[in-house]
Amino acid sequence: MAAVGGVGRRRRAWRWAMRAAASAVLWTAVVQLASIAGLFRPRVLADCGGGGGGGGVGAAAGLAALAGEDSVAARLSPPALLPKTILLALELIRLMLLSTGIYKSNGYLRVTCNGGLNQMRAGVRTSTLVASCNDFGDIFDVDHFINSLRDELMIIKELPLKLQLRTKKRLYSMPPVSWSNETYYLKRVIFDLSYCIVEAAINTMGITSDLKAFLLQILPLARKHRVIHFEKSDTRLANNGLPIQLQMLRCRVNFEALRFTPQIEALGKKLISTLQRSGQFVVLHLRYEMDMLSFSGCTHGCSSKETEELTRMRYAYPWWKEKEIDSEAKRLQGFCPLTPEEITLVLKALGFTKDTLIYIASGEIYGGERRLAALKAAYPKLIRKEKILSPDELRPFQNHSTQMAALDYMVSLASDIFIPSYDGNMARVVEGHRRYMGFRKTIVLDRKKLVELLDLFQGGALSWDEFSDAVKEAHKNRMGQPTDRKIIPGQPKEEDYFYANPQECLGYNGGLRDVS
Repeated sequence: MAAVGGVGRRRRAWRWAMRAAASAVLWTAVVQLASIAGLFRPRVLADCGGGGGGGGVGAAAGLAALAGEDSVAARLSPPALLPKTILLALELIRLMLLSTGIYKSNGYLRVTCNGGLNQMRAGVRTSTLVASCNDFGDIFDVDHFINSLRDELMIIKELPLKLQLRTKKRLYSMPPVSWSNETYYLKRVIFDLSYCIVEAAINTMGITSDLKAFLLQILPLARKHRVIHFEKSDTRLANNGLPIQLQMLRCRVNFEALRFTPQIEALGKKLISTLQRSGQFVVLHLRYEMDMLSFSGCTHGCSSKETEELTRMRYAYPWWKEKEIDSEAKRLQGFCPLTPEEITLVLKALGFTKDTLIYIASGEIYGGERRLAALKAAYPKLIRKEKILSPDELRPFQNHSTQMAALDYMVSLASDIFIPSYDGNMARVVEGHRRYMGFRKTIVLDRKKLVELLDLFQGGALSWDEFSDAVKEAHKNRMGQPTDRKIIPGQPKEEDYFYANPQECLGYNGGLRDVS
């Protein structure tokens, strides 16, 4: 008993020693950081509680500079000290806290992954994350996901028992605002240095009153409720204006940590191997499923009976907000997927010959074989996974659309050329993933221009050669080459999607990789 007691005392002494060391290093880091950002000026602290004065301006500038949000403030701050002093101190703190088991979370974030396969591919950076997406474990390798990110964030499969019981009675839920930057999520502002420094800073950053109230509530809410449930998780982060470290983490999560289950990976590799034995192949992501057409209101090429059927379906789903849709106007703006007949003409115009092996990545095509007739006539080597794999091989995945989509995702990544007929979630994420893998060729169709050219050609205003030359000219710079993302301040839906072109992750020092 004495020996056991001695071991226990030594362990407690070691733990307290490590805590003391961690505290010393943490205090050193805080003091150094405060001196850099000018946060310890007495008038800043005096401003807590709504007082006037200019001290908050210094705090806000320091916070903005360190967060990478204010280019002017960043130039005025002494950046050389931050990586060498603060980051080293923080790394030492992290290692010591993790090694001694005294890491303490401010709370748990529980995320509901809404939507299909590619809406789930969203990274969340926070203190502790509960992996609780309903279908996540059926699609992705959960253990690989957790282990590959353990140096960045703590992810757990389930809540502690006490909190499980608590959340069954009451769970605090909230839908995060779409396209938000890291400030919105409070970011433990400068290591949660001081609640009143946070208040002084945001008072001077031009933040709206609603957002200010939200900022000052998130951390207290996490501490109060212990578990915050984010009801939605797609498009919750802005495309641009985030620190490079956070953008790099998004790439790591989406392109490395998210790996499919061993069963999906094995079948996907068999699909790819079979296709590659036949030579080079193209993946055509043909978005022409019934629900997609109904939701978008795109009925070009459909019969009147089909148009009525699609309209009835749209009105049957109350959460589809847009009901009255002008299909032709939407098509002319480039907001509709190309029809199978249109994509046939485009492929020919781009120079794809009759012997091209084309893999169709999609769900069930609306109109069935009738709508695919022109495409099959032009490209006899048209193939789908159902023709390569046996019914027995596909049976475990047959009633799980996201798992079937995962197989198409793997084949799309491995293809020699990827061509999406519409820029939906899968098309954009595959485009970005292929860039991440070395700028593999992806032909991003300019649908607005193509609709104009198609109508001119089919109306007799253009000859075939003129049509083909115009199509090639319109797409010579849309082949997945290195390029900068289009940024439109205040219009995140109109600018380039981060995951379609994660340029921060494609080279060194934030630049694009040289692939010449």
